[in-house]
Amino acid sequence: MLVRSSLLAAALALATLGTAYADNLRPIQAKSIDLAEVSGVAYYTVERDGFHVVTTLAQGESGTPIRVVSVLSPGQRVVLSTSRTPRALEISRAGNEVLVRTATPITN
Repeated sequence: MLVRSSLLAAALALATLGTAYADNLRPIQAKSIDLAEVSGVAYYTVERDGFHVVTTLAQGESGTPIRVVSVLSPGQRVVLSTSRTPRALEISRAGNEVLVRTATPITN
């Protein structure tokens, strides 16, 4: 019984740590994005071919907005970053949930 309780406590602690840095996003709920010089919003809709994540970004007040649409199936992700800052944002799909969290920029 003690082992079972310890395993349950460890699982809850890991689950809490794993979600502490991620925000769940609900369909049509806008989430602000801040990548230092570039900012905007992201939201998603549920479609037959996957979750359509719509991200609109612009640099400052006068920058031309850019819209990116990503179709995510379970287990897929999209990472948003700029070349001028070490900040990155990951939008991922885990089952029927969409998570938004800070990420390490992808560099090539």
